[in-house]
Amino acid sequence: MSGVAYARVVPATPPPPSTPPEPETTPEEYRQRALLLADLGRYDEAAGEVAAGLDAAPDDAALLATLARVHLAAEQPAEALVAADKAVAAAPDTINPLVVRAMALADSRRFGDAARVASDILLCWPDDPYAQRTGAALLSEARNGQEALNAAWQGVRAAPAEAEAHLVLAVVAARLRLFDLAQRAYAEALELDAAIGDAQRDVGIVRLERRRWARALEDLADKATPEPPASVSPAGPDGTNYPSPFPRPYQMPDSDDPDEDSAVRRSRLSPTSSSGLIRGRRASDRGGKASSPNAAAADGGQRGWFEPPMVIRPSGPVLDPSADSAATVRLGVRYGAYGTLVAAVSTAGMLIASSGASRVWAAMIGVLILVALLIWLSRQLRESTATALSRLRVTDPRLAIGAWMTFVAPVVFVSYAFIGGPLPLVAAMVIAAAAELLLLTRRMS
Repeated sequence: MSGVAYARVVPATPPPPSTPPEPETTPEEYRQRALLLADLGRYDEAAGEVAAGLDAAPDDAALLATLARVHLAAEQPAEALVAADKAVAAAPDTINPLVVRAMALADSRRFGDAARVASDILLCWPDDPYAQRTGAALLSEARNGQEALNAAWQGVRAAPAEAEAHLVLAVVAARLRLFDLAQRAYAEALELDAAIGDAQRDVGIVRLERRRWARALEDLADKATPEPPASVSPAGPDGTNYPSPFPRPYQMPDSDDPDEDSAVRRSRLSPTSSSGLIRGRRASDRGGKASSPNAAAADGGQRGWFEPPMVIRPSGPVLDPSADSAATVRLGVRYGAYGTLVAAVSTAGMLIASSGASRVWAAMIGVLILVALLIWLSRQLRESTATALSRLRVTDPRLAIGAWMTFVAPVVFVSYAFIGGPLPLVAAMVIAAAAELLLLTRRMS
C-alpha cells in the first residue's frame, strides 16, 4: 500500500492592523501652539509655529494676525506691519487684523495711518464693545481728542461689567489730562478684575491689548497735571458724567472721603505710590489685604507673586518683505524720474523768459521732489528705506542703482539754482532718463 503524504495546514498569522496615518495639523492647531509658546515668553518658537502653519495655509488671516501679535509683543513693529497688512488683505472685513495693523502703525510712528484705521474700526463696528474700546484706545494713542473719549465712553456703556472697558477709559482720560476721571475709571477696573493691577507685567499675546493699555497708563501716571484741555469735556457724548451708567458712585482709590481735596488725590498718581493710578487698590475692598508681593502670596494663593519669564524674540522676519519692497522701490523710481524730467523741461522753458525765476523755481521744485519721494517711500515700505536698498544692492543691483540715480537727479537739478546754465538741467534729465532706462532693460532681461 503506497504511502500517502499529508500536509499539515497551518493557519496564516493575520497581519497586524495598519496604523492610521496621523491627521494633518490644522492652521488653528498651529495657532494654539503659538499662543501657548508666547505665554511662556518664547516668541521665537511661537513665530516658528506660525511659519509652519503658513506653509500649509499662506493666506490664513488668523495665523497672519497671530504672527503680527507675536512681533508686536517682541517689539518688532516693522515685521508686525508686514504680517498685519497681509492679514488685512486676506480678511479685510475682520476686526482682529485691523486692530493689529493699527497697533503696528502706531508702534512704527505712522500715527496718521493708525488714526485712520482706528476710526474705521469705530465706524464699522458701532455696537461691538470690543471694537469701541479698542478703537478708542488706538485712536487716543494716534490722535487723542474728544472723539476718542466719546468712543471710550461708548465702550464702557456697552459693557459696564468688563474691566478692560474701564481701563481704556482711564487711559484715554489720562492722555487728555483728565486725571480725576482716569483715577475713578481705573478704580472701577480694579473692582471688576484685580488682575488689572499687574497687567503691565503680563507676557504673551492672549491679553496683548490689556497689557498695552496698562503700560500706557503706567507711563502716563507720572505726567499727571491738573489742567485738562479746554476743548475736551470729561462728560460722555450725552452730557452725563461718570459713573452715571452704573448703580453706585465710585470712591477714589485708597480714599473713603468723596470730598477729599483733588490735589491730595493727584499726589497719589505717581507709579511709585502704593495708591497711584497703576498700583492703587483700596485695602478695605480687598478684605483688608494690601496689594504687595507678600500680601498677594498670602491671599489664599489666588494671585501669587511671580517673576515674568524671560522673553526670547524672533531672530528675523517670518514673512519675506523683499518682493513688496522691490515693487515699491520700482514705483518710486518711476515717480521720481518722471517728476525730475518734467521739472527740468519746465525749468528750461522758464530759462528763456527769466533766468532768476527759473532758478528759484528749480530750487523749490527740486527739494520738493526729493522730500516727497523720501516721505512716500517711508510710508509705503514695510521696512526702512535703507534696509530695502541694502537688500536690493545684493538681490537686484540694477534696481538699486536706478533708485540711487533717482535720488541724485533732483540734487543735480537743484544745483542749477546755484550754478546756472543749461548743464545742470541736462545732467538731471540724463540721470533721470538713465534710471528709467535701467528699469526697462531689467524688465526685458
